[in-house]
Amino acid sequence: MINPLSTNEEPSIQESLLQLSTQLEHPLDLASVEQLYQNARDLLSHVSSTPVTLARVAGTLLVYHIQDPDGDELKWFNAQIQQCFDEEEVEEVIESIHRVDGL
Repeated sequence: MINPLSTNEEPSIQESLLQLSTQLEHPLDLASVEQLYQNARDLLSHVSSTPVTLARVAGTLLVYHIQDPDGDELKWFNAQIQQCFDEEEVEEVIESIHRVDGL
């Protein structure tokens, strides 16, 4: 049987999202993972990014999806990424989420 993930551009990212959702005790189906992955690609469509940044954005979307899929934090994150001019700014937004110094 052919793995449906193997036909996508970054199958390892999607496979990692599947595994991570299971590890977080919120297993997602393939369609949900593909949607998260596509959302991450769409958010980054205006900047040139590496697969690592794409994976980090997708992983962040996964966490927000699990915590509260319609929450204000998800909307904030999406707006922040859409305003970034380059990959470095995207990485800074992701890093800022984890800061405890209260920017």
